[in-house]
Amino acid sequence: MNVISDTGIDLRPRSVTVNVISNTGTVFAREIAPSLRNPLGLAFTMTQPLIFLLLFGPLLSGTPGVGEGSPWQWFVPGILVMLALFGTGGAGYLLLIEMASGSLERMLVTPLSRTAMMIGRNLKEVVTLLAQAVLIVVALLPFGFRLHPLGALTGLLILAVFGLGLGGLTFALAIAAKRREELFYGVQQIVLFPLLLLSGVLMPMDAAPSWLSVLSRANPVTYIVEAERALFAGDLSSVPVLYGVIAAAATAVVGLALGTRAMRRATL
Repeated sequence: MNVISDTGIDLRPRSVTVNVISNTGTVFAREIAPSLRNPLGLAFTMTQPLIFLLLFGPLLSGTPGVGEGSPWQWFVPGILVMLALFGTGGAGYLLLIEMASGSLERMLVTPLSRTAMMIGRNLKEVVTLLAQAVLIVVALLPFGFRLHPLGALTGLLILAVFGLGLGGLTFALAIAAKRREELFYGVQQIVLFPLLLLSGVLMPMDAAPSWLSVLSRANPVTYIVEAERALFAGDLSSVPVLYGVIAAAATAVVGLALGTRAMRRATL
């Protein structure tokens, strides 16, 4: 009996939990392999945040709300959140490509867990995000960015949780827009840019008009940005950190639930 499918997937029966874990590892290995073979792609996707850092960061020096120290201490954590928004937030794009090419159809007919398909792909995007975040932090150390290791590790963990949820949401959107790709890109841009601008990543929201402040406080990304800034400053016990954890966890729960549901209901 052949226990290996033509896609390289082990078809031997296992318990549900073991099967999902094993399948997740299989999908993750499949997705991460192209990135490992082409590490330049990792650097290419960092172009946008690096441009913001190099061209916009120096303008923040002395800006009210940024703080008296190096502007990098305020700006870098926000840029990492932006990296998550446009990195894991664009994960559904790759799923659209697979659906258009028929690659996803070949996966759907195998016994591979559909939950594992979603989680494995998400993990690939999160690992890429964390690698890029570490590279950015290391690159800014010679320019006055102070690293607080425990706070930074906690911040990266929150970023990973947030990225998992965001990736799940984009997978659900990609499957819903399977035959209308323009819908995916339209919704993505309409949602991501307001989330970015209202979160205070680029400029402090302290002096914003009242209506903008209200919208900013209704934006979950705002709390994640504030948590990242507190953590990278070495403050692990502040209220913004708690709010950031809640926002990231809520995004993960909703995103993974919707992404898994959409993947399970995906049709050929």
